[in-house]
Order: sequence, then structure tokens, then C-alpha cells
Amino acid sequence: MDELIKKLIDMGSSYGGKILLAIAVFIVGLILIKLIGKAVTKATEKTKWNDIVKVIVTKAVKIILYLILLISIIEILGVPMSSVVALMASAGLAVGLAFQGALSNLAGGFMILVFRPFKIGDYIEATGAEGFVRDISIFYTKLMTIDNKQVLVPNGDLMSANVTNFTASDKRRVDQNFKITNDIDQELVKSVLLEASANTEGVLKTPAPFARLTAVDDDTYIFTIRCWCETEKYWDVYFDLIENCSKALSENGIDDPEERIAVRIVKPEE
Repeated sequence: MDELIKKLIDMGSSYGGKILLAIAVFIVGLILIKLIGKAVTKATEKTKWNDIVKVIVTKAVKIILYLILLISIIEILGVPMSSVVALMASAGLAVGLAFQGALSNLAGGFMILVFRPFKIGDYIEATGAEGFVRDISIFYTKLMTIDNKQVLVPNGDLMSANVTNFTASDKRRVDQNFKITNDIDQELVKSVLLEASANTEGVLKTPAPFARLTAVDDDTYIFTIRCWCETEKYWDVYFDLIENCSKALSENGIDDPEERIAVRIVKPEE
């Protein structure tokens, strides 16, 4: 019994100072982490970052500080750092393999929130899905299609794919092609198309509308009319332009070759 007490006294004298120092470092470290966390929160509030990004940055800073504090305490207690590093590396590898997809989506969500390739309200197309952006979370981006279906797209896929943002600019161009028989005066066709576009509500005067012969196929001419409009009026202008141009061509006797009926008269042999 006396020998056991003696060993405990020896251990206390050997490790007591280290334990007290570790406790002191732990308490001071917690106080510093709390103060630094508040400072980081105030700093992020002054930025224009998304609220989710602000939370992520603050939590990431705290996690890093806690890890530094933990490593410092372990080192004070005299635990071999090689063993600790090996254990942390093994745990990190296991967690990374188990949550590979989730981590990819998390990283993608963070990149989207920081660099903002699109924002809520934009109409985008990517990874085979398209629609209006309704919400951007950490793991998924929520799209709402034109026919009101909800599509959840993983953020990891969005950051590794080409994303087309149809509403990034305040103006868009409307292109329409019309087939015309090749026996019609080209200048007449161009003037009719330009006049029809000028009478279409929503078509901008600047940039000026464009109407030209753009292709020839056997007995068919392909004329293209290009007009600019405000992005929010794109679909109205798109359909109105088709109707107005088709009506104007018909009123001026300009035919679509597919509407003609070819009649061949064959005389009987005498």
C-alpha cells in the first residue's frame, strides 16, 4: 500500500504541472476562441456574402481554432504527436470516404454562394435540368420548371458542369427562321420581316432588328429575323414575332414552299 501511494505521489509530481498547465491553456483557449469567433462574426456581417456563407466561415474558423487548442493540450501532456497525427489522418480518411458525395456537394454549395454564378430568380440550364432558381442551400439547388415541377440539383454536379444562365443579362435576342420560295424578291421579304418586327410590342429599336437571307436549300430560301428585347419579355416577343411575321408574309403573297401543291400535267401519247 505504501508503495502504491509512493507511485501516485511520484506520478503527481511528474505530471501534476503538465495537467495544471493543460487546464490553464484549455480555459484561456476557450476564452480566446469565443472572442475571435465574435470578431469574425462582426467582420462577416460587414461583407455582402450570403447568410449561409457567413455562418460557414464563422464555424470553420472556430473548428480550426478548437483543433489547434486540442493539439496544444495533447502536446503539453506529452502524448506522442506521431500517434495523434496518424489517428487523425485515419479518421479523416474514413470520414472522407463515407461522405464523399456529401462533401462534394458541400464544397459546390460553398463555391456557388461565394462566386455567385447565378442567383435566386435566375433561369438556368445545367446537368439536363432547367428552371427558375428558387433556393440555394449547402447541398442542393432547388429549380422550379416552367410547368411548376421542383427539381433538386446537387451542387457538386453544378460546379462540375456547364451552366447556362438565360437571365444573366437584361437583354436577350430572339431569332426566328422562315422558309420562302426562291421566286420571291429578297428585298421584299426583308422589308416585310423588318416591318413586322417593328410592329411587335417589346422589340427594341437598339440594337436594330436584323433580317437577311441566311441559307439556300434547293428551291427554298431561309430568311432569319433577329430582334432584341428585355429579358423578362422574351417569351412574349418570341411568340408575337412568329405570329406577326407569318401574318405579314401571307398578306404580301409570300409563300412557304411546303404549302404549295405541285401539279404535273402529263399528255397521253398519241
